[in-house]
Amino acid sequence: MPISSLPSKYGIGSFGKEAHGFVDFLGATGQKCWQVLPLNPTSYGDSPYQSPSSVAGNPYFVDLDLLAEKGLLTAEELKEQRHGGTRVDYGWLFGARYAALRLAHSRFVPDRAYKAFVRKNASWLENYALFMALKVHYNYAPWTQWEESHREYAQAYAQRETFEEEMSFWRWVQFEFFTQWDALVAHAHSKGICIIGDMPIYVAHDSMDVWAAPEQFLLDEQYNPTVVAGCPPDGFSPDGQLWGNPIYNWALMEEQGFAWWIHRIATAFRLYDILRIDHFRGFAGYYNVPYGDATARGGKWDPAPGIALFRTIRETFPKAKIIAEDLGFITDDVRELLDDTGFPGMKMLHFAFYDPEHEYLPRRFVNANCVVYASSHDSDCTRTWLRHLSGEARRRFNKECPHVSGQSRTYDLIECALRSIANLAIVPMQDYLQLTNEQGRMNTPATAEGNWSWRISPRYNTAKLRDAMLTMAQKTKRAK
Repeated sequence: MPISSLPSKYGIGSFGKEAHGFVDFLGATGQKCWQVLPLNPTSYGDSPYQSPSSVAGNPYFVDLDLLAEKGLLTAEELKEQRHGGTRVDYGWLFGARYAALRLAHSRFVPDRAYKAFVRKNASWLENYALFMALKVHYNYAPWTQWEESHREYAQAYAQRETFEEEMSFWRWVQFEFFTQWDALVAHAHSKGICIIGDMPIYVAHDSMDVWAAPEQFLLDEQYNPTVVAGCPPDGFSPDGQLWGNPIYNWALMEEQGFAWWIHRIATAFRLYDILRIDHFRGFAGYYNVPYGDATARGGKWDPAPGIALFRTIRETFPKAKIIAEDLGFITDDVRELLDDTGFPGMKMLHFAFYDPEHEYLPRRFVNANCVVYASSHDSDCTRTWLRHLSGEARRRFNKECPHVSGQSRTYDLIECALRSIANLAIVPMQDYLQLTNEQGRMNTPATAEGNWSWRISPRYNTAKLRDAMLTMAQKTKRAK
């Protein structure tokens, strides 16, 4: 369940009352984990997987009511922020939300907690605040279009006092983000619920990460990527997928003991109890396309030092709980990497019924060290997926996932997931609500518009739904 999809009077979910209420709902329905999408800021395209910072938090998630409780916003100003749409309107948010946050910041008096936060997080916070201050200065143009004195990180950092007033705003937003998030996580822990976060493998080219450490990426003298990330052509995408993210300078990263990754992982575990790493196969071998190509057809595979990286991560974070998103084109090197790490991989049930002996069929799970998903934020809602399931795949689904009298086929699939031997089973809220794509699809990969905007009905928390979810968790022995 994404934070952005939670109910709110203000156009997007946040860390306030409704988020705490959702935690209570999870506790009442026997759930033990809550998986969220990346909490990073969004930019053009609104995707949490293309962020101006891999370590900062999304300003939109800062709850306005909580700011009002601190005396930073008035009741009248809150009224001006109300937005009753059923989808997230990111264009409206960009104007309205930042206006409210700047107003609140103008009334904020730095205290001991704020000063301690700034000191403790200086390793990334100063770079982020300066990057965003420069973004505002250049009307949000990509950093490669800034004047040379600001494109060059060292020169820009030497001039940071010029932008101190704007930087203070971006520091404060992060202070409020982490303060509110910490309170929400503490509430979840009090209910016996852990938080699963999501880390994109790549970072955006137009990001603080690349601007502040360009040597960590394969860039030319103008700071443009020499190659970019993507996926090769397949039956669903004849031209492949061109993601456009810069590729890591893996040779340098390994030489430096993967310090860049250690810092990023440490920041992630500051937020989450368990971390799902997206596109895990890219740590074994990555597909890269020459910069400027119109499609991904001309790309090639190159090896990545995943085993060395994750051994270093394990040494640094011996108790870290990590889930590997090992979907997609899986080869022997990916399987070797997964075996070496010992991380649980993912079993996506929507993919399971097109082959009589598919490894994602629950009866084919080799052991419990895996995470089974009914569906995901990138897939059809199960109700819509079932409508289009036909032929041999439909017959196989009917056999492998027996119908339970009085239960919908969507809930049959959920039960199939929860009855499996997998240590963890994840079900999107859209499936528990039995929504269709038109009602609840979150993202359609390789499409640029109409994504990331689903919002749950504020009336979702009914006795009927709570009873259905709790009954399912209990009868599959996932809850007492």
